Amino acid sequence: MQYAKVAPEVYKAVIGLEIAAKKGLDPSLVELVKLRASQINHCAFCMDMHSKDALAAGESVERILLLGAWEESRHFYTEKELAAIELTEAVTVLTDGFVPDEVYARAAKHFEEAELAQLIAVIATINVWNRIGVTTRMTPGHYTPPAAKKA
Repeated sequence: MQYAKVAPEVYKAVIGLEIAAKKGLDPSLVELVKLRASQINHCAFCMDMHSKDALAAGESVERILLLGAWEESRHFYTEKELAAIELTEAVTVLTDGFVPDEVYARAAKHFEEAELAQLIAVIATINVWNRIGVTTRMTPGHYTPPAAKKA
């Protein structure tokens, strides 16, 4: 399914949410969050896209590859990044029906309230994209980051 063509208003609305959500956040952090949620949700298209976008944002191959095992690779990430990654997992996998208080508190310690609100919106938005990508079987391997298209 070509979602943008068959549901253009929905597609535009999610794009708008994504643009608004990431304002004021570090682009590399945003890509780590999007990539981690995509790994959890098994969205190959989004994993392909956000690993490429992370590289374009200056992220290292090593940190991208180790993201799936971040708990064993903590020394590669800052405390702020770890708080964002942990929050991403808690918001993405609501097995217990809520984000644990200690996870939220760690994120709140590293992000100002407005920044935390933006981060939560980024996490929610990538989960929307992941569900669209997985449900419609979007095929990975064809994405080129916008910066690479200009070069």
